[in-house]
This record gives sequence, structure tokens and C-alpha cells, in this order.
Amino acid sequence: MSLYITVAVEGYPDEAVARKICDYIKLNVITIYNKRGKGNLDKHLRGYNNAAKYFPWLVLRDLNHDATCAPELKNRLLPHPAQQMLFKIVVREIEAWLLGDSEKFSKFLGISKTLITDSPELLDDPKSEVINLARRSRKKDIRYDIVPRPGSGAKEGPAYASRLAEFAYYYWRPDIAALKCSSLKYCLNQIEKLKIKSRQI
Repeated sequence: MSLYITVAVEGYPDEAVARKICDYIKLNVITIYNKRGKGNLDKHLRGYNNAAKYFPWLVLRDLNHDATCAPELKNRLLPHPAQQMLFKIVVREIEAWLLGDSEKFSKFLGISKTLITDSPELLDDPKSEVINLARRSRKKDIRYDIVPRPGSGAKEGPAYASRLAEFAYYYWRPDIAALKCSSLKYCLNQIEKLKIKSRQI
């Protein structure tokens, strides 16, 4: 029996990550709600949780610096998740999960693999780390797309989100990244458990 799931995320790169994870675990995605920010995602959590009483849901939310750890944030935002609600906290941002596949990400950015940390979940600001790595890229288009223009006031390059989404969906390997990202490993395990449980119903 195929498992159909509905997904909600903060932004475009997260959407690509969620799709790749669902493809990897062989889930059928009904819809992905891109809420364009954690504030909007948080506002809709209760509604999603009510829907998860009847159908499986996956919600990915960055930890950022909103709590000291993932369990604390989960308990604050959704203390009573429905049986089919997979509310998963990304430590600390979705970029950390992408950095977990250092071999593929280094090739995509055009940098040495040795420049990428083996502990991406310990980074204080994974997004800034990605941008700083892109500054050292051998690829002009990567630097142009990901690094913000000097004096522009922007925090990221003009195609930052689309470039990360491209990497996430076409090159990123969730199983490899999970070896360095415990929150991703936990997420994959919980989805697998829900999939197995659905077969038993």
C-alpha cells in the first residue's frame, strides 16, 4: 500500500528537501504548502495537526535560535501532535542538512570538500556558512547567484534559494547527510516508521 502524505515547509529550499526525502522513502506527496517563513508556518500548525488526525502530514521547521534544542521548540509549538503528524525540527537550518552531504555539496559549489565541516548541526549560522563557502567557489555563476552584491544590503545572492533547491532535489543524498545530521536521521527514521505502520492498517 502506498503512503500519501501532505507537507508544509518554510521556504523554497525546504520544499525541495522535503520532496527529495519523500522520493527517497518512496512516499506520494499530495501537496506541499510553502508558507514563506516560519511565522506563517507556525500560525497554521494547529490546523495541520487537526488534519493529521485523518491523514499523514510532514512539517519541517528550522530550529534557528528560537529554543535551546529541538524538543523544547516542539513542545512549545505543538505539545500534542496528532498520531499522523510528523512535526520535525531542522537543526539549526535546512542548510545544515545540505552541508551534511559534503561530497556532493562541495562539487556543486566548486570548492574543496575539506572546507565543509563534519559537524554541520553545530554551526551557529548554517546559511552564512553556505554563503561564505560560495565566496570561495571556482564557479563564477555560483558566486554570482549565492553571494550577495557588495553594498546591496541583501543577505543573500539573487538566486540563493533556487540554487539550494536545485542542489537539494537533483544532487543531495538524504541518507549520506543523515550520517552527520542527527535531526535528519531522526526525521528519516520517523517517516519510515509511519510508512511501516500504514502498511499494517
